[in-house]
Amino acid sequence: MDPSNNPRNRHQRTTVLTRKHVARLARERQQSKYIQWGAVAIGVIVLIFALTGIVKSRSVAAINNATDYLVRNQPIVQLGEDVINTRQFQYHVRLQRQQLIGQWAQYKQYEQFGLDVAQQIQQIEFQLSPEGAEPLGQSVIDGLVNDMLIREEAAKRGIVLTEAEVQARTQEVFGFYVDGTPTAAPTATEIVFPTLSGTQLALVTITPTPTEAGSPTPTATWFPTITMTPDLTQTATPSLTPTPTEALTATPTVTLSPTVTATYTPAPTSTPFTVEAFETQFAESMVQFADIGITEADYRRLVESDLYRTKLFDAMTSEVKSTEEQVWARHILVADLATALSIIEHLKAGDDFATQAAEHSTDTSNKDSGGDLSWFGRGAMVATFEESAFALKVGEISEPIKSDFGFHIIQVLGHEDRPLTADAIQAAKQSIFDNWLAGARTAADEIKSLTIFTSWLNRIPLDPTLESFLNEQQQQPAQ
Repeated sequence: MDPSNNPRNRHQRTTVLTRKHVARLARERQQSKYIQWGAVAIGVIVLIFALTGIVKSRSVAAINNATDYLVRNQPIVQLGEDVINTRQFQYHVRLQRQQLIGQWAQYKQYEQFGLDVAQQIQQIEFQLSPEGAEPLGQSVIDGLVNDMLIREEAAKRGIVLTEAEVQARTQEVFGFYVDGTPTAAPTATEIVFPTLSGTQLALVTITPTPTEAGSPTPTATWFPTITMTPDLTQTATPSLTPTPTEALTATPTVTLSPTVTATYTPAPTSTPFTVEAFETQFAESMVQFADIGITEADYRRLVESDLYRTKLFDAMTSEVKSTEEQVWARHILVADLATALSIIEHLKAGDDFATQAAEHSTDTSNKDSGGDLSWFGRGAMVATFEESAFALKVGEISEPIKSDFGFHIIQVLGHEDRPLTADAIQAAKQSIFDNWLAGARTAADEIKSLTIFTSWLNRIPLDPTLESFLNEQQQQPAQ
């Protein structure tokens, strides 16, 4: 028998440690040190109580308090010198759970109006269950890491926050504006698309839609997006009482991520919301936040995180252009090379492209419209298709282009820089920011500046719960 197949000999093989293994061992050793230090500290406390003769019950209580203090202050995430401890991790989890409960209550209201939101409700209930604790905790960990990376990059770029900015943002969260509530006055930005050239008119008679189309895009399912961006306004206990005037198409998730909105010129208007009223509402909210372990200092950090993200986002995306290079193309998709070559011969002989597309193309989404894909930018199509389309001149027909879908015959009808919609500009900005964030996370892992202690897996709070929320609802007087 081959000795290498003998189970008795397997433990004798040399284990090759990769860089990831070494990094993991280093993290585990560091975590073990924290645990050992905590055990030593507890032992010292026990010894002191024993020597001083303090009453046993008081000693036990003091030891428990000391142990709790040590656990709450043990690190969960560390990036350089910045540390997130157990207490901070836990209040972020509780904040996420509270927001999930608020979303669950809103979906329950939609359900009472006859909307089918069973899938959304089921997902939230899973996230709030013990089985969903770990994935929810992981999302919180990822959000905390992102926040630390953003703060680190902001410091490198010299981005700082003033007391006035933090205070103003806090007031805005509560809808209080010292100089009056800004009145939105949308100013439409005119987008002018070039007219079709004589060459294009000779090639095709259909008029392309001026909006980005590209390949068929699956319709997104209406689903709550759970992110680490906290809802700083959700402090009041949600209600299950239906609100007939509520807009049922509104997305229930309120986030503080940067969004592109209509440009408005602030026009201060009178508001009954006074400084005293704001301070009263803020104080009441802090009482509610205290129920999930958030102090006023913690709340300030949440506001700071929002501001840092916004400022860094704006700095990184300030040079995003409002136009991009696009092509207008049409194609015929077939299953085999022989068919593609035959169609190309017919096209060279003068056959109509739209007619050939209607007869032979397997792309049912556009075969009846001449294979028209409208205008699209880079990244919208598969790589081989895109490379060919952008290389062709207006009017040119490609050789067969192979992709996972089959063989494409492409004809380019237009090639120019075109203005982007507000949504497209925002998508481009978000892509830049998200790519940077992913790269920063990878770099932090590679240089070993980021440490995530596995102890978080045993410290995920399971409160607040749906059960406690429903009990509170039942105890509220009927309106």
